[in-house]
Amino acid sequence: MGKQWMKPFGAVLVASSLLVGGTAWVAPGNYAYAAEVQGVQQNVINVVGKGEIQVKPDIAYLSIGVNSTAETAASAQKANAAKIQKVTNLLKNTWKISADDIQTSQFYVQPNYTYSEKDGQKIKGYTAHHTLTVTYRDMDKIGELLDAASQAGANNIENVRFTVENPEKYESEVIAKAVANADVKAGAIAKAVKRQLGTVLSVSQPDANVPVFYVGEAMSSAKSDSNAGTQIEAGQVKVSTVLNITYEMK
Repeated sequence: MGKQWMKPFGAVLVASSLLVGGTAWVAPGNYAYAAEVQGVQQNVINVVGKGEIQVKPDIAYLSIGVNSTAETAASAQKANAAKIQKVTNLLKNTWKISADDIQTSQFYVQPNYTYSEKDGQKIKGYTAHHTLTVTYRDMDKIGELLDAASQAGANNIENVRFTVENPEKYESEVIAKAVANADVKAGAIAKAVKRQLGTVLSVSQPDANVPVFYVGEAMSSAKSDSNAGTQIEAGQVKVSTVLNITYEMK
């Protein structure tokens, strides 16, 4: 049987070691690799630390669109162009929104179909659709702006996405929270296996290019009565980061 365990199996022998007197026995030639694997398994703790804070948004992205239907594609497009131009003029001239903050995010002209058993599928007119994404920074006037856009001809206001323009300014705080979260996890693991937590050996972020990320919220609108304007509640958005931390375990 001794000869059988002495037969070289390469790296597989690490998983096929023989426990003798409480010590793992590995075939000759594989001691270094086995010791390395055992060292990683026995002497470090790898955890993921998560840091998160809730902050008040300071920027919003509004989706403001116009739809027009006509018998021909050209007619639908022409009618829609006039409407979107009116909305754009309102945004630029009345609301003083920079052209850099107004961007076409969607545009198409598509046929509309009807179906009957007698005639099958037939085209019945065309719909033109044009959506603008508007960057806006006055959180208290979003509802008023959307109402004005609707009165100017916008008939497809899809949503408002709230976020923070410079999440980097919250980076130190969320990183500190992520480290604290990792400390708690690693400490609990060490205690559970009756060991002590040592120093931090390495720290990394899953995405080095975007260390802090944020999530936008969907539009929330309500009217207190039929004559009231649209009320938009910005609420709070989440700023968070994730850290992979390796600790020494004593």
